[in-house]
Amino acid sequence: MSFDTAARFLIAVSLIVLCAHVTGSVLRLLRQPRVVGEIAGGLLIGPTAVGALWPDGHAAVFTPDVIRAVDLMAQLGLVFFVFLLGAELRVDRRDGWWGLLARLVAGALLVPFALGAVLGIATGERLAGAGVPQPAFVLFLGLALSITALPVLGRILVEYGLQHTRLGVLALTTAALGDGAAWAGLLLILAGVGAAGGGWLGLVPAAALGVVLVAVVRPLLRTLFRASGGGTGRTHLLAPAVIAGLMICAALSQMAGMHMAIGAFLFGLVMPRDLPHLEQFTASFRGFTMVVLLPLFFASIGLRMSLPELFGQASAVWLFCLVVAVAIGSKYGGTMAGAMLAGLPRRDAFVLGTLMNCRGVTELVVASVGLQHGLINELGFTVLVLVALVTTALTGPTLIMLRNSDESGTLDGPAGEAPRGAVTGAGAELGR
Repeated sequence: MSFDTAARFLIAVSLIVLCAHVTGSVLRLLRQPRVVGEIAGGLLIGPTAVGALWPDGHAAVFTPDVIRAVDLMAQLGLVFFVFLLGAELRVDRRDGWWGLLARLVAGALLVPFALGAVLGIATGERLAGAGVPQPAFVLFLGLALSITALPVLGRILVEYGLQHTRLGVLALTTAALGDGAAWAGLLLILAGVGAAGGGWLGLVPAAALGVVLVAVVRPLLRTLFRASGGGTGRTHLLAPAVIAGLMICAALSQMAGMHMAIGAFLFGLVMPRDLPHLEQFTASFRGFTMVVLLPLFFASIGLRMSLPELFGQASAVWLFCLVVAVAIGSKYGGTMAGAMLAGLPRRDAFVLGTLMNCRGVTELVVASVGLQHGLINELGFTVLVLVALVTTALTGPTLIMLRNSDESGTLDGPAGEAPRGAVTGAGAELGR
């Protein structure tokens, strides 16, 4: 019987999917968001857990060729997941909307960024990549701690029934705007260190991509949807055309010096919102993405991690604890300050701080980009991945505690009550 690379890859995929969803189900029983278990399952499949307990079996399945194949599939899963989030995001503006969000985004982004930058200066070379300029590392660490995981936040809001509430949609919109600014900042950092091909000129194709998407791609998508009846059977070209456009947009984003997830999210945003059957169309992509592709992304992170480097020395453990404390404290403090300056009650501000503290997938992506371009070292990568897991894991229990202490049991006050400038509409319908 031949045990070639293809057979190894199929076995690896089956192990990854089973591990992610079993751990997700177990942690869901423990009242954790399912996505926390899926991320943990991806980490367990790596050398730290399964590789340590059964090194011969792990090495036999996860050969270098298989790991490369898993990594490529993981990037495909990330592209589809972020596209779905952008395609299903709904925002309705009201009076004062921009003023409210400006305060929230400023607090949730700038305070963690500033304190993260100070932490970057204080940690010196412990987390920085070899030879990276200190300003680039300092800015990168500040940006990494200011992240909120827009994809994971969308899933948590659905799992806790908050996707249609005023605070849920407000948090999702704030995270979208904040992460958009964070990705723009990451592009500037990469351009500054010469990682975004062409240096600062890498910003030109990035801006051009956005213009083309709005001015050309969106009208074409609208025409295609109408001609196909929303994918209800008149043509078989709609799904292939959308997939091809998504792949091209993600590839152009990558080539322009951004991460491919930026292009995928932007492509999702320009999907027409006022046409029938859009939800049924995106649902056709959602199942396979959530069940198979996204766990592969978590596993690709786990296969590159090794916890002994962190927990093998006391100083590294204390450094990790310091980074976690700064990440959590700055996010709560900044978000609550922005919310209260916008006129929201203290309790609503605390709920928003809890939601914005979720870093999840976005932090994993940013950490991967930083490691790939030498902005952080292996220890820095491990620390940021664990920060993403810890902060995301804290979100669920804190929400439960807040809901149990709320007389209405909704975390959002009486139905119909909304703050000045509230955002309404549906959140991302992901991860059901």
